[in-house]
Amino acid sequence: MRQISSMSVVAALLVSGMAMGQTPAAPTGPSGPAGEVQRGYAAQKGNILKAADRMPESDYQFKPTPEIRTYARVVNHVTEAQLRTCGAVNRTAASDLAKVPAETADKATIVEALKASFAECDKAFAAVTDANLGDMFEVFNGKRSRIGIMWGTVSHDNEQYATLALYLRLKGLVPPSSEK
Repeated sequence: MRQISSMSVVAALLVSGMAMGQTPAAPTGPSGPAGEVQRGYAAQKGNILKAADRMPESDYQFKPTPEIRTYARVVNHVTEAQLRTCGAVNRTAASDLAKVPAETADKATIVEALKASFAECDKAFAAVTDANLGDMFEVFNGKRSRIGIMWGTVSHDNEQYATLALYLRLKGLVPPSSEK
C-alpha cells in the first residue's frame, strides 16, 4: 500500500481549492514569530476596546460578588499592566506614561487611559522583528526577552478579556468575540 505524504495532501487541497476559484487565506502582516505576536496583540486590542465601550457607564462599578473586582478595575488593570510592560520595551520613563485613573472615575476617563496604554503597546509591538526577539529588558524586577514580554502581554490581555466578556454576559450583553 502506498503512503501519501502530508505535503502531498496539502498540495492537493490547495490545488483543488484553486481549481474551484478559491485561494487559500494567508495571514495579514509580517510572517514569522514577530508577525504571530503582532496578530495576537491586534486581536486582543480590538476585543478589549470594544468590551470597554460596550459596557454601559452605569455598570462600570458592577462586580459579580463583593469579593471580586469591578468592571472598571479590570479595565484599569489592563491599562496598568500594558503601561508597565510596553513602557519597559519602549524604554519610556514611568513619569512619561499615562496615569491610571481611580476605578471610580467615569467611563470616558477610564477608556481614555486604556487607549493611552494601547498607544504605548502599539509602539512596542510595531518595533518587534524576528531579529530583535531576544533583546533583553528590565521589567518586574528582572530581565525578560522582548518576545517573552510581548507574548506575556498578549496572554495577560487574553485573560483579562475573558473576565470582561464574563461580566458583559452577566449583564446580558454579547462580548465582541462572540459577535457574528
